[in-house]
Amino acid sequence: MAKITFVAFDGTRIEAEAENGSTVMENAIRHAVPGIDAECGGACACATCHVYVDEEWTSTTGDPEAMEEDMLDFAYDVRPNSRLSCQIRVSDELDGLVVHVPERQS
Repeated sequence: MAKITFVAFDGTRIEAEAENGSTVMENAIRHAVPGIDAECGGACACATCHVYVDEEWTSTTGDPEAMEEDMLDFAYDVRPNSRLSCQIRVSDELDGLVVHVPERQS
């Protein structure tokens, strides 16, 4: 299990215990994180689970794959640390992960 902290656009912090093998998006939905819409249900077919990975975690979460990069083209305010939360698998290595929710989803 890993602890993930979601930081909403207004600064509200939501801490979630996440099971290994689940995705960051699934845990955002389970904990009703505002701003994570996840319209495609985690199929990497939209950009409504867009998050900014906290800078100290970008090397651990890794870079987006090609399909994710294509979907990020549809996200609002993409940054170098942008990821789709449906594509980040939870593992023990992500214990303490912090992700920020953008002002809006596209």
